[in-house]
Amino acid sequence: MSEPPSVPSGSGVSLPPGPADTPDWWSTGSRGHERDDAVAWGVPSEREPRWPAVVAILVAISLQVVLPERVIQGLGPRWLIPGLEGALLAALLIARPHRLDREESALRRLSLTLIAVITAANLVALGELIRALLVHTPTEGRTLVFASVPIWLTNVIVFGLWFWELDRGGVTARLQPVHRRPDFLFPQMTVPGSSPGWTPGFLDYLYTSFTNATAFSPTDTMPLTPRVKLLMMVQSLASLLTVALVISRAVNILK
Repeated sequence: MSEPPSVPSGSGVSLPPGPADTPDWWSTGSRGHERDDAVAWGVPSEREPRWPAVVAILVAISLQVVLPERVIQGLGPRWLIPGLEGALLAALLIARPHRLDREESALRRLSLTLIAVITAANLVALGELIRALLVHTPTEGRTLVFASVPIWLTNVIVFGLWFWELDRGGVTARLQPVHRRPDFLFPQMTVPGSSPGWTPGFLDYLYTSFTNATAFSPTDTMPLTPRVKLLMMVQSLASLLTVALVISRAVNILK
């Protein structure tokens, strides 16, 4: 096969995408030319502190603790789920006391397990809340309104954690020279050269989760892979049930 014609340097002509199996394609483009958007797409991410994610997990656990008994009946004793989540978080903190800078499969599985437990507990609480509304008594209306708020906030936090942990293969995988293709298309990635040195951090994923939960659809950040599209669908559905069905129904109870 003949070589394609070369593009003169400084001509302003953009190069077409290269093959996905080219090892250095993300950072150099299809023919070895430097790409303006290399940092956003393929250059290893900067090491980021873990405290924002830890704070988010602690807030999620606290929100579960304050839920009324009416919506946690399917979760066992009140201390069981928060205690399990706290133990998993403590194990992660002990194993990684400072920054996330190494790929360790066991710790990654532990992290995903923690997020899965928070997600499952919140979905169970949402189901209990819906069931309570269907068989409500007027005196429970105010309690159910208050219960919907921490459930919705936990929904935002936990899916922000999912997005953060899964994009490009995970938090530590993004630090490596070779990693998976992006799962999200952030605005900074659509305008090469607009944000030199930028790479997504936890707050970017939390913001994406918040906008998806409020708009029930992607806003400025687009999902690129089937798994994150499915996650965003689940989050939008949970948020829609909480906002459109649960809160409105509870307000009617108060009336």
